[in-house]
Formats: sequence, structure tokens, C-alpha cells
Amino acid sequence: MSTHLSRRDALKALSLGLAGFALPSRTSTRTTDSPIAFDVVSDPDPFTPARAVTAITLGAGNRGNVYGNFASRFPDQLRIVGVAEPIALRRQRYTTQHAIPADAVFTTWEHVFDRPKFADAIVITTPDDLHYAPCMRALAMGYDILLEKPIAPTEAECRDILALAERTGRIVAVCHVLRYAPYFQKMHALLRDGAIGPLQSMAHFEPIEHVHMAHSFVRGNWHDSKKTTPIILAKSCHDMDMIRWLVGEPCRRVTAFGDLSWFTAANAPAGSTARCADGCAVEATCPYSALRVYHRNRHYTYVFDLPEDRNRHGEAILEYLKTTDYGRCVYRMDNDQPDHYVMTMQFDRGITVSFNMEAFTSYHGRQSRVMGAMGDIVGDMRTFTLTDFRSGKATVFDSSDQGGGHGGGDWRMVRDWVKAVATQDAYSLTSGIGASIESHLMAFAAERSRSKRSVEAV
Repeated sequence: MSTHLSRRDALKALSLGLAGFALPSRTSTRTTDSPIAFDVVSDPDPFTPARAVTAITLGAGNRGNVYGNFASRFPDQLRIVGVAEPIALRRQRYTTQHAIPADAVFTTWEHVFDRPKFADAIVITTPDDLHYAPCMRALAMGYDILLEKPIAPTEAECRDILALAERTGRIVAVCHVLRYAPYFQKMHALLRDGAIGPLQSMAHFEPIEHVHMAHSFVRGNWHDSKKTTPIILAKSCHDMDMIRWLVGEPCRRVTAFGDLSWFTAANAPAGSTARCADGCAVEATCPYSALRVYHRNRHYTYVFDLPEDRNRHGEAILEYLKTTDYGRCVYRMDNDQPDHYVMTMQFDRGITVSFNMEAFTSYHGRQSRVMGAMGDIVGDMRTFTLTDFRSGKATVFDSSDQGGGHGGGDWRMVRDWVKAVATQDAYSLTSGIGASIESHLMAFAAERSRSKRSVEAV
């Protein structure tokens, strides 16, 4: 087997398919009256820095490990040389994985900045309300930054970060990873090439999936919008960013509607209890049962710091369900996030976009309909079909073999950021702070509209 094929097979096995800087390298360009598969297979970008970019991770939870795992897989690209994490087990595991010296292991992010600058960059994967302060400190000390979305919980804080990044000239990449998914990269390229003529409108749908909604926005870290961020920002700034990128024009006005209608005490079934394991009479049939989701099906257990011995997982999960919000009844939580959300946007050139975010689906995976004067695109984040009105022919673009988080975008985004830091070329990023902040301004305007029942300028 050739080296080229071995590398591709290895990437597929690891669900990576990295290709941050090029259009797919193997494509089929035939079109017929019947849709055909468009093969999207990409090889990793050949760029290798003269030395690995060094970084300190603030927050060794789920997203910190996603980006840290890139460093483990590609040590010639990125090397983790420090970590700050308040949870001891996570801190210990991350330290061991990356062989971080003891003097670069910290309990909280503040301690990192007690030392003089000792890496090229900071990876900020702390909770949403802990993005602003470490980002501002890191910029002031001359670090480049990989910043998990959202940028910050308020518009003023987002603008502060942008202003300081511009003053210091530091590189700040926001983790808007959908821009790096082959599916959206190909769609973007076709729109820029005029494949469906001038863009007229778009309809985009984000089905959260009912259990995912209960996990993240009823029981989970984002259940309280006032302590974290509104769901339109926490969940859908990805979508705002992707929509803005595809449209290619500034958004000028938005309207939004949405409410918390189902996950409330008024809808608690008779016989339900404060916790699912407290003898709830309807637990066995409740689709949101914590025992069903976490213990029996073992879904979303990444939020638990489980022991190495898998035989002890069941016992550990039950303990978490007794002591954390993840074991509470979804109808008896102190949550306030809307469980359905509708938004309309007007962009320059009269382009209009509608966006729906919906909790109550049996499925997940973003869906898009893009309408141009000479064709349209309909897709589901695995495949999309482009129909040319002029020829009547349809072509199916298939990226379903591009594995990895967010349609393969997670590690492609890291690779792009590594290249930007290594070359000190912020313009090689498509998700730099200047572009990424627009999605947040759209989300903040949507929340103003939803609360005031008004049309809001962006």
C-alpha cells in the first residue's frame, strides 16, 4: 500500500480527514439528470511549521481535550506545555497525556499569568463566563489565542476583545468550526463561483434533538442563560457564523421569536419526582429520564469524570445522578433557555435568511436550503444536491465519509490556527476575531428582538 493511501486510511480510522487549506483533492465533476454522488475526499495540508507551536490549555474538559488530542496526534504541529484546570482528575489526566512539567500545571487560569510568557499561545476552553478575563490577560501578555465560542457573554466584552486584539496585533481564532467542515467549505466555494447564480435567500434549520436539548440546555451547563449565555449564542453562533460566511454580505436587521414552553413545572407528569432515581412513577416511559439517558443507554457520559475501570462506570454514574443536575427531573429544573427559536435576517443586496432552532426532534444534523437566481441547494450536512435551473441537471455532493467532530471541522480548524500562529499571518484564518464577532452581534440583536418583540439593527 502506498504512503498516500496509508495516511488516508489512518485519518479515516481516527475520524479526522484533515484538510484545512484546500478544496477536496479528489472530485467527480459529472452531472446527469439524476443526482449522482460527488466524492469529497481530502488529504491533510502539507504545511509543517519549522517547530511545533506551543500552547497552554485553560480548561481540560471536553473541548480542551478535543484540541489537546490534535497535539497528541500531530506533535510536529502543536505541543501542549501547560494546563490550568480546577478539577483534579481532569488536570492529572491532561498533564499525563501531554507530559506537562509540574511547574506548568495550575489549578485556575489566573495562576498561568503569574509566570512570564512561556508559550506561543493560549487555548481558552473554560466555561463561557470565563472567556473574557483570561483572553484579555493573554492578549496583554502577548499570547496568540484559540478561543472556544462564544467569544464572551456580552456584546461589550466581545468588542473589548476585538479592540485589544487589534491593538496588540495578536492572532485570535474563534472556534467556529463549521467553516472548516468539508460540507460547508464546498458549499461556500460553489456559491462564490456562482454555481446557482446570485444568491437570493436561505432557510437554515438546526434540530438540536430532544435528548441533547435536555442534556445541555435543561440540566446542563447552559440551563441558565443569565449565568452563561443565551441559547442562540451558546448553541447557534456556529450557525450565525456559517450563514454570514455563506451569504458573504453584512447582516443589517433581525427579528426573533421563541419561548420556553415544555420544560417547565406546569408540564411535570403526575407521579414524577425531583430526581429520576427518587422513585419516579413515570421514569420507565419518560424520554428524558436521566436513568435511561445516562445509566442505561450511557449517552452523554463525557460530562462525568469516570474511573479508568469500566466495570465501575455504572456505580459512578448513579452517584452523579444523585448529586448533580444531570439527575434532576427536566420539568423541575431552574432552566430558562427557549426550547424553540425562530429568527429572520435581512442582509445587504436584499438577501433574506430564516433560521429555526428546534429542541423537539428525534434527529440532529443541520439542514439548509439555499436559493439562487439560477439554481438551488438542498442539504443535510452529509450530502447536498445542487440543481441548475439552466440545464435542469442535479449533482449530489457527498461528504458523509468526512469523520470527526462538527462534520470534520474541529481538527481542520486547529490546523488552520497552527499555521496562522506559526507564520504570524492572521489573514490565513477564516475564523479570526474580526469575522467571527459578526455572528455574535447577530445573536445579541436576536435576543433584543425576542425580548422586545421588535425589529433590531445589527
